[in-house]
Amino acid sequence: MQLKAKKTNLKAMLTTASCALLGSTANVSAQETWQFDTAIMHYAEVDRVSATEAIIAGTKTFNNDEVLSLKLTIDALTGASPNGATTQPTPQTFTRPSGNGQYNVKAGDTPLDDTFHDTRVQLTGQWTQPLLKDYTVSVGGNFSKEYDYMSASLNGNVARDFNKKNTTLSAGMAYAYDVIEPEGGIPKPLSEMVVGDSNDPNFNDDFNKTRIGSDESKSTIDLLFGVTQVINRQMIVQLNYSYSTVSGYMTDPFKIISSVNNNGESQAYLYENRPDERTKHAFFGQTKYHFDSGILDASYRYMTDDWQIDSHTFDFRYLIPFTNGHFIEPHFRMYTQSAAEFYQPFIAQDEAKPNFVSADYRIGELDTYTVGLKYGMPLGDGNNLSFRLEYYHQTPKDNGTQAIGVLKEVELYEQVDAIIAQVTYSF
Repeated sequence: MQLKAKKTNLKAMLTTASCALLGSTANVSAQETWQFDTAIMHYAEVDRVSATEAIIAGTKTFNNDEVLSLKLTIDALTGASPNGATTQPTPQTFTRPSGNGQYNVKAGDTPLDDTFHDTRVQLTGQWTQPLLKDYTVSVGGNFSKEYDYMSASLNGNVARDFNKKNTTLSAGMAYAYDVIEPEGGIPKPLSEMVVGDSNDPNFNDDFNKTRIGSDESKSTIDLLFGVTQVINRQMIVQLNYSYSTVSGYMTDPFKIISSVNNNGESQAYLYENRPDERTKHAFFGQTKYHFDSGILDASYRYMTDDWQIDSHTFDFRYLIPFTNGHFIEPHFRMYTQSAAEFYQPFIAQDEAKPNFVSADYRIGELDTYTVGLKYGMPLGDGNNLSFRLEYYHQTPKDNGTQAIGVLKEVELYEQVDAIIAQVTYSF
């Protein structure tokens, strides 16, 4: 009884808070229509980045089928992130992005910037309602803020039902505006990192010469067209096409690339530079099939863009229910992508600098897979608890660039392993 009372009180407090945000004076019976989902997730790479994410989402369905959804997400990230420089058989020294101080990397180690830490707060809201006889419209917005990054977006969607609601056509549009204000300012593309004592009177002048401003921005427009079809009592299929165009600053101000001599030894570190425009096309298909023993959820996504990145994503889940309301859900995901046309693990000192170049492995050729299991159980009164544990493996690959000299002795494409753990509570 005490546990049930605590659950009821928590739900009442969250409902009251939601209504206060909306300026509502909803009565007790209306408050009980709220459904809340909470989750805590932890992601940890071996010797690299770790992130903890907390989510609370509330959904209220009104008598006329109008739906209000609100979500708050808080992320805390810390650890070490690859800065883009190549591994060397000798120790290396780098200047921190802020220009205040340096950090050292041991011989044979992947250069990692250990100053990576941030906290992000994100608020999301969505309103959905029927319109006319067979139409449904949805509008929403999103705002997130980090120490050095701000993002705001608006979206809208309209759906039309046909064929006794067995077929649904939908179209949507979203606009996002992002601003980045990195500590230390925006690096001048392809300028050389100044490495030296930050207490030296000349250091600040030299460092400031590699900066071109304090902030940059970018804007994104997304279009989505989709169709959902009920095949029979056991099967449903969804097909989507999305178009995305981005303009503005897409360079990572914290990434560099090594300039090496004919023996592969680093002579300088240059700040990367990426194009200020990108267009993406994505095709997505998903099917859910209800077998006698469970539910299969399978999807495939193909993405291509004008940076010459092509990616394929396969995702499979199989929910196995038990008679007491418990369930398990094995999960397998495989992802592969080609490298951007301007990706290079390093550049040769005696060659002309390219207009665009990045050694960020995230836009290089790579394969990943995720395997895991989710377990869920009912707690009574419509409450549910679930646990998810997954293993993630990433393999950056050689894009055809031939290693030279000492670079043949080191690992240029280090693999990444991570564990993902999540607890979800719905009430």
